[in-house]
Amino acid sequence: MASVNPYYQRWRLLKDRLARYGIAFGGLAVIVALVLIFLYLVYVVYPLFLSAHTNAVAEYPVPDAGQGKTLLLAMEEQNEVGVRFTDQGQAIFFRVKNGKTIAVEPVGIPADVAITSFARGQPSKGMVVYGLADGRALVVKHSYRITYPGDVRLITPYLEYPLGKQPLVVDESGKALLRMAVQVGEDQSTLVAETSGKRLLLTRFSREESLFGDEPELEVTHIDLGIAGEDTDFILLDKEQRMLYLAGRNGELRYVDISGSQAGRFKEKHVDVLPVGTEISSMEFLNGDLSLLIGDSSGLVTQWSLVRDQQNRFTIQRIRAFKVSDKRVLVIQSEQRRKGFLTVDVAGVVGIYHATAERRLIEMRVSSAVPAAVALSPRANAFVLLDSANTMHYWRVENEHPEVSFQAIWGKVWYESYPKPDYIWQSSSASNDFEPKFSLTPLLFGTLKAAFYAMLMAIPLAIMGAIYTAYFMAPRMRLLVKPSIEIMEALPTVILGFLAGLWLAPFVEENLASIFAMLIVIPFGVMFFAFCWQQLPKRIQHLYPEGWDAALLIPVVLCSGWLAFLVSPGIEQLFFQGDLRLWFKREWGIGYDQRNALVVGLAMGFAVIPTIFSITEDAIFSVPRHLTVGSLALGATPWQTMIRVVLLTASPGVFSAVMIGFGRAVGETMIVLMATGNTPVMDLSVFQGMRTLAANIAVEMPESEVDSTHYRILFLAALVLFLFTFIFNTLAELIRQRLRNKYSSL
Repeated sequence: MASVNPYYQRWRLLKDRLARYGIAFGGLAVIVALVLIFLYLVYVVYPLFLSAHTNAVAEYPVPDAGQGKTLLLAMEEQNEVGVRFTDQGQAIFFRVKNGKTIAVEPVGIPADVAITSFARGQPSKGMVVYGLADGRALVVKHSYRITYPGDVRLITPYLEYPLGKQPLVVDESGKALLRMAVQVGEDQSTLVAETSGKRLLLTRFSREESLFGDEPELEVTHIDLGIAGEDTDFILLDKEQRMLYLAGRNGELRYVDISGSQAGRFKEKHVDVLPVGTEISSMEFLNGDLSLLIGDSSGLVTQWSLVRDQQNRFTIQRIRAFKVSDKRVLVIQSEQRRKGFLTVDVAGVVGIYHATAERRLIEMRVSSAVPAAVALSPRANAFVLLDSANTMHYWRVENEHPEVSFQAIWGKVWYESYPKPDYIWQSSSASNDFEPKFSLTPLLFGTLKAAFYAMLMAIPLAIMGAIYTAYFMAPRMRLLVKPSIEIMEALPTVILGFLAGLWLAPFVEENLASIFAMLIVIPFGVMFFAFCWQQLPKRIQHLYPEGWDAALLIPVVLCSGWLAFLVSPGIEQLFFQGDLRLWFKREWGIGYDQRNALVVGLAMGFAVIPTIFSITEDAIFSVPRHLTVGSLALGATPWQTMIRVVLLTASPGVFSAVMIGFGRAVGETMIVLMATGNTPVMDLSVFQGMRTLAANIAVEMPESEVDSTHYRILFLAALVLFLFTFIFNTLAELIRQRLRNKYSSL
């Protein structure tokens, strides 16, 4: 017996050791990579769930207290300069951090006329209006000029007069203006006032451009709304200068569409917004002016918004409520860039809330004295509170992601202008007035829907094809079929998505009846051919080699498909009035979107089939030969042997194939991105599209601002997809191990 070369033996052991360590290192590297991916996703997502917090910065006496009582406090964007408008017609600009006066400017009230009212316009524009005893009004804007002398930022405050420095006539009879609301636009401005005669007057100022380049002139229109001003304590006008809201402390809210230009066309609608025994203590617009925030004497703040009813008419409805405290809500200040707001009750407790997320973010006592006024920064990162002791309290606010809550992400939310609560994803808009809609539920639903229809197509074809290929097909034919199907997996999914979107989707739309006819005609065609084949004499059947039967079915399938396309127009005309899509819409109310789940199922099913087929075929082909031979020797038919022996033994591998295919379908991006309408709707219909988590990340990540709420929620979607796949695959592995232990004794 020849001796083994020692050098060769050592070399073989070395290679074995290197392979063992290499495989172990590769496995550990994969695990480490997965852990690092998970940790990075958590690192990006974690700030979404951090609590908001505040800290006191400074307390100081009110600047220039002798200039009168404070009517309004405001701050500029950098939180460096504040302004205090007083009842003596003075605008006092001061340093927010220490209360040092920068400038005191009179707003321009005539010396012989008393101030009878004051109102604030849109906060982001810095507009205020003074109402006078002689029926006139003066609109003033506080503005800030930023310069950088010596590379140091310098903010210089000043006053502007968008409608002119002279007071404007509102009541031609000269009666005092008791309450007002104002909105100033580029081309048109509107002022609504209640006079001492209990009349409500509307005054519109339109700019008329001169053909010769002169200064534009104001065209003034006075309209008596014909609405009684009695029991009116609050007047608000939206920034579109269309909807007017009037409320009394008794809880009666009236709203009027003032978009018409003639008297007598205004019809008011009434609604009681408070229960008996409480009264309105404050009222303010939420950012965007689509909703009202109403605070009452019981410490409750309710949100009311205009929505369309079943008759498509606008009605105002209560959307949600926030229990601020058990005391009267004195002040409500809305954020200028988000759907948040600040409240102050009579005990000096400040609360910060987010309307859409329905979250109380901050609640703390700022002053022991009764609050008199509050100013929230345009960026909502600071506020100044003035109390009745003439003390200013300056606080910083850290509140980066108030839009995020479990309810906002996974629950139904009643968004502004929507008729009812719903799951909606709509992450961005061109305006700060936009209400972000960050519901991941429709995205998760779309992910599962796309995977379901893809697997519905792929599983039967792949598994049945693998069973026939591995067990019944001739070896030479198997050598052709298996590599051909495995090559399908090399096709780029972007090409499949491109073909699905530009060719398959229009083709399915034009031939929908034929597609459904194929599901019936082809199986019957195959069964009919099999029946006819069985009726042929045995000598003719034996002329065809065993295991090549599938080749005979190729022309049968092609002819059956051609027949389905041939007969479908007649069937469609006979049973569906000539158009199957319109019939579905008319009879069942099912709409048809060209890029839908049916197209995704066909395209993504085609992409998943090779994965499931290859693994299943290998599992079945690897079943020990002695098991099949023994079963056949005991009298079982080949089909019985396949079902009761081979398939059970290979079931762990088949199950793994299905789970890997499902994971591929869940994580697929390009096909669902290009072959669907990419709309985040929750509809089980096969004729409607969807948006998946993966496709949503691919579409919106390049457009999101780094570290913004939108950016982090996209990472949250990635984390959800990661965890979903990990948990599902872990459960699948446990089931596979149980199947292996159960059938390993066969």
